[in-house]
Amino acid sequence: MPAIPPARLPIVPPAVPRVSPARPAVSLLVPPPAGSPSETAVRRDRTEKIALFRYQLIRAAADAAVTTRQRGPMVRDLAALVHPGPFGGTVTVSKDTIDRWIRAWRAGGFDALKPRGRAQGAVTPAQILSLAATLKRERPARTSAQVRRIMIDTLGDAPSESTLLRHFRTLELPTGVREVFGRFEADYPNEMWVGDGLHGPRINGRKTYLFAFLDDHTRVVTAGRWAYAEDSVRLTAALRPALEARGIPGTIYVDNGSAFVDESLARTCARLGIRLTHSKPYRPQGRGKIERFFNTVNSQFLTEITTVDTATGEVDAGVGSMVTSLDELNALFTSWVEMVYHQAVHSTTGQTPLQRWDASWAGRRPVRKEKTVIAEAFRWSTIRTVTKSATVSLQSNTYQVDQLLVGKRVELVYDPFDLAGLITVSAGNGVPAGIAVLSEIRRHVHKKAASAAADSIETGAKNAASGIDYLRLVETRHKGTMAGEPISFVKASTATARKVVFVPTVSEVTR
Repeated sequence: MPAIPPARLPIVPPAVPRVSPARPAVSLLVPPPAGSPSETAVRRDRTEKIALFRYQLIRAAADAAVTTRQRGPMVRDLAALVHPGPFGGTVTVSKDTIDRWIRAWRAGGFDALKPRGRAQGAVTPAQILSLAATLKRERPARTSAQVRRIMIDTLGDAPSESTLLRHFRTLELPTGVREVFGRFEADYPNEMWVGDGLHGPRINGRKTYLFAFLDDHTRVVTAGRWAYAEDSVRLTAALRPALEARGIPGTIYVDNGSAFVDESLARTCARLGIRLTHSKPYRPQGRGKIERFFNTVNSQFLTEITTVDTATGEVDAGVGSMVTSLDELNALFTSWVEMVYHQAVHSTTGQTPLQRWDASWAGRRPVRKEKTVIAEAFRWSTIRTVTKSATVSLQSNTYQVDQLLVGKRVELVYDPFDLAGLITVSAGNGVPAGIAVLSEIRRHVHKKAASAAADSIETGAKNAASGIDYLRLVETRHKGTMAGEPISFVKASTATARKVVFVPTVSEVTR
């Protein structure tokens, strides 16, 4: 192609030498600066994302229930498709590579899908990559091949197209990603859970949010919990007891809310063998069931409660059960789900959610994990640099680590609700490096987790303390309907015969 006049191009940074095309091309590959403090952390983050991509791709074909004869066509179909890459763009994967990933996952689990470390070779200078990013940003429609041609015309040399493409994906520059949508309905229970959040009423001057998960096949509410914030900690409080009680789903399908795109959820799903799928913004195909459930919550549950601010005494305009705390709201919601929603015949399936759940398990068994395994999957991780005194800091606490780690960056894996508990240490590339021994403690709970734990430390939660009698609830509801009176869950909760409803708190979830 004809050379582009230099005057039309972006200004090249002074550190980049201008080379005439007639001269021999200069090498753009030089060794990286030694001792880069973030190099290990960046590499670890990239390997984690690559492993997540590989796991999501092979999850269905690697299922133990799939026979060898069934797996062959599935792998060939995967090899024939174009897949969204781990850093944007699209990629294709050969059949042999997919087979190799399946064998690796079966032999070593999630960690075996991480790319192996390699000897550090030459890398492209930052100035060259900066120029490539500038060319891409000023014209997002430019392909990596076009950017490379422009750089060759002006500099005499350029990185490969694959190097440029990886760089654009790292910077989250648009490279063209295919749309991915959910299925219409799962074929069996626990094949897919659909999750979302719902904005609720204000209690004691604070907004409430509901995290809920619905089994796509049966419409059973597998998880449901109200909280004072819409973050990953509250999401954990809802999801973790559901995984222990209902089993491990094959897929979790959620939107792009901040709690659902948090790396902690991706890590949890990968550790438990769950495929995590996000709907495209403003295109929520496959999410109609959870939206319909939220409509039911609004029309059948929230319309029957009245909230009050215990500090000011202000009462809203609603009718029905008086709710003065978050624990009380959760207790009432639990009983409504079990006694009303789960017992009502669904217009689409022709069965109640519980009937379909029980009937669909004929000849099947849910996938279950030990509580210790689930607890490990919900642990948090962070990167720290070891000081000269062989210590690391976490949430104002000081921990002693191995002397050999001085000056190195390490990964700490810990329980955010118990900073005095076990904290494992990993060096570069995930190599185990012992445990962190507590030497000075100022905070027992991570500050984000502490705010979640405070959600359940309230007064006035009469229903949460005494429990709700399901049978008296049904009886009161029937009499109230005949008399034309509004349903009062509070009256049912004060009946003589009582049955305690267990609504797990954040502290109980993490035991």
